[in-house]
Amino acid sequence: MYIHKEGRKLLLVLSLIVMTVFAAMLFFIEHWNLFHYLFLSILLTLLALLVYFFRIPRRIFTEDAMSIIAPADGTIVTIEETFEKEYLNSECLQISIFMNGTDVHVNRYPISGTVEYVKYHRGNYFVASYPKSSVLNEHSSVGMRLENGQRILLRQVAGVMARRIVCYAHENDTVKQNQEMGFIKFGSRVDIFLPLGTEVNVDLQDTVRNGVSPIARIV
Repeated sequence: MYIHKEGRKLLLVLSLIVMTVFAAMLFFIEHWNLFHYLFLSILLTLLALLVYFFRIPRRIFTEDAMSIIAPADGTIVTIEETFEKEYLNSECLQISIFMNGTDVHVNRYPISGTVEYVKYHRGNYFVASYPKSSVLNEHSSVGMRLENGQRILLRQVAGVMARRIVCYAHENDTVKQNQEMGFIKFGSRVDIFLPLGTEVNVDLQDTVRNGVSPIARIV
């Protein structure tokens, strides 16, 4: 396990604050009471929670040129046909993964291809599991053309707690399956829009892991 780069600066600053506060308490407070122990425990708990949130566990990635591998950890909350008008401009299959605060929050490309479209959208911060949050909430969209010519769209969606979406995609990038696409801070969802006829390998409420769990297969 290692700490993702998006969390290293924050954790370094918080670690310095905790060490400074602890040193000051040792120097200035001769007799500690319950309040002092409780205050220090809260700081250490916050530090531990942030370490856990920004963790990136070592994984053996699943590699399959025709499979859509989960781009995020979380729970499958949507599997439905819909009309995607931003990039695909056609009827398609939507699969959505909801991430809670304990999931690993790095996002990965589910399949290899070329990035053709990247756009950030300002928006609201409704609960990410709400169906309309995909278009009403703050989100980043990444359109890809696959090696077989088909196109898909990936959408990072902010939620109630998620206030920052980080997207590493740039137009004309050639990307590989399981390569990092971005990071969403403090809980949200990722939507994947796929061609109709795509074979789905998951059910609603299934738990998936980024880079590991095949969720669909291109046909």
